[in-house]
Amino acid sequence: MLAYIAVFLASLLVDIVPFFGPPAWTVMVFFQIRYGLDIWLVLVAGVAGSAVGRYILSRYMPLLFDGVLTEAKKEDLRFVGGKLAQSGWKVQLFVFLYTLVPLPSWPLFTASGMARVHAINVIPAFIAGKFVSDMVMVLSGDYAARNALSMMSGDISWKTIFGVASGLVVLAVFLFIDWRSVFQDKRLRFSFRIWK
Repeated sequence: MLAYIAVFLASLLVDIVPFFGPPAWTVMVFFQIRYGLDIWLVLVAGVAGSAVGRYILSRYMPLLFDGVLTEAKKEDLRFVGGKLAQSGWKVQLFVFLYTLVPLPSWPLFTASGMARVHAINVIPAFIAGKFVSDMVMVLSGDYAARNALSMMSGDISWKTIFGVASGLVVLAVFLFIDWRSVFQDKRLRFSFRIWK
């Protein structure tokens, strides 16, 4: 039982980190392989820890960015948050599909926290998508470990670099698009003056 609590806490800790933390599935694979844990219980504990970690991340990110963003950008983010809150099923679908692809989820929660989107609009779809994507990764990790112990070298790969870079691009797109112009005027405009 303690090992599953450790999986929960480790997944929570890596998903509180906003930028360059390892993906939670790597923690799950490590514990599952190292201690021979039940894969399905590892997934439940790990996804629950990830969801709590990302929720905490979305709550403290506005505090970090509040002092550095311009008032216009903060208003823009609040506007986006209002739009996202109105389109419940569309937000859920977007979050679910986003979580299925191998992109880091910290930009999604950073942006939703900055836009002050309610967690209920993001967390349920995140849990569903995260369970599916982490299931694939944990099962793949288990298979790979059983067939090639050399995989655990820990080197930085092109996948890691791609994941971090694509996460930064998603966050930059969210921050630099003038969302009010998109929703009200139906025009794509960028604003790079977001800092005080």
